[in-house]
Amino acid sequence: MARVEAGAASSIVAPSIMVVAGEASGDLHGAALCRGLRRLAPEVRIVGMGGSRMAAEGAELIADVTRRAVVGGTEAVGRLPALWRAFRALRARLLAERPAALVLIDFPEFNLKLAGVARRAGVPVVYFIPPQLWAWRGGRIRTMRERVSLVLAVLPFEPAIYRRAGVPVEFVGHPLLDALGDAPSRAGARARLGLDAGDLVVGILPGSRTEEVARMTPLMREAASAIAARHPRARFLLGLAPTVEAASVERLLAGGPALRVVSGATHALIRAADLLLATSGTVTLEAALLGTPMVVCYRVSLLTQLMGHALLRVPWIGLANLVLGRGVVPELFLRRDATGARLAGEALRLLETPGALEAQRRAFDELAGALGEPGVGARAARLVLAAAGVVA
Repeated sequence: MARVEAGAASSIVAPSIMVVAGEASGDLHGAALCRGLRRLAPEVRIVGMGGSRMAAEGAELIADVTRRAVVGGTEAVGRLPALWRAFRALRARLLAERPAALVLIDFPEFNLKLAGVARRAGVPVVYFIPPQLWAWRGGRIRTMRERVSLVLAVLPFEPAIYRRAGVPVEFVGHPLLDALGDAPSRAGARARLGLDAGDLVVGILPGSRTEEVARMTPLMREAASAIAARHPRARFLLGLAPTVEAASVERLLAGGPALRVVSGATHALIRAADLLLATSGTVTLEAALLGTPMVVCYRVSLLTQLMGHALLRVPWIGLANLVLGRGVVPELFLRRDATGARLAGEALRLLETPGALEAQRRAFDELAGALGEPGVGARAARLVLAAAGVVA
């Protein structure tokens, strides 16, 4: 596919594809897609919004808001100016360049608005990691039908939802299957982190967004203190996301048990741990696929909780429980439940009840098959190129 640039007769310009992600997990999945696009169609230029991983895979970033991502309605208010600037920059580039396709990755409040701009401009819209309509805000399906040319579903129950609504959909599998391909073995992870085979290791994963880390780390520190009181030889490791500053986390850990902050080795930490205290998000599905038991928690403002409770359509929040269709992993989300004491209680129950950790591991064995096969980035890239009219 070629394009003639206005005002420059016979000037050939390589086609472009705009990829837009607004959070750290979206940047990870966007990087896999960008890698697939470059391998299949190296002449295609990739532009858009993402983070360091997408940039490393050759994307030209017009904006990066991944370091300031938040969850929740009231928590997002402070981000609005930065998001509006990013939206205007992307809209201007989209209208000026008319990319061969716009690829959206999660981040629905922002991305569905951009999808409207693209559709009016005649640009095909592909949604990779679509909104969680099955969980809440089901009315968005009408917007998806109006604005999205193709949904690339990543969870096994999503295709039926979109087909019933008349939205074109293909199941590509979950991109974590690709991202975890080089994860170390348990023995290799412990060796890398300097842990003995017999150590009791508790991993702490407070999230990738600054606000959630500030909210969740004190709860997890309190839970770690309670666990340490019962298991004084336990080793505690905190996985630091690349979007979070180490100094801010270390301040939040003051007064807790001895705890080591690990940067750039999240998969090794997950593999090495006997149990994880994990903030809800993509990392919980990573942990399940790597076979590590966990307790999942999250805490939002009271207003956001009330809003979410009114709109929520599923009995669980954690991805592992949703895919498995049953409550395998303890979840603490209501403000009365998401406390350090409750988190410690669930963790100690799993550690001290014979067979409890192994029961989670057995359930996790079911996940990989349900989520598809590796090669997700390449499959998604091939479908994106087809939607864009680019022959790979």
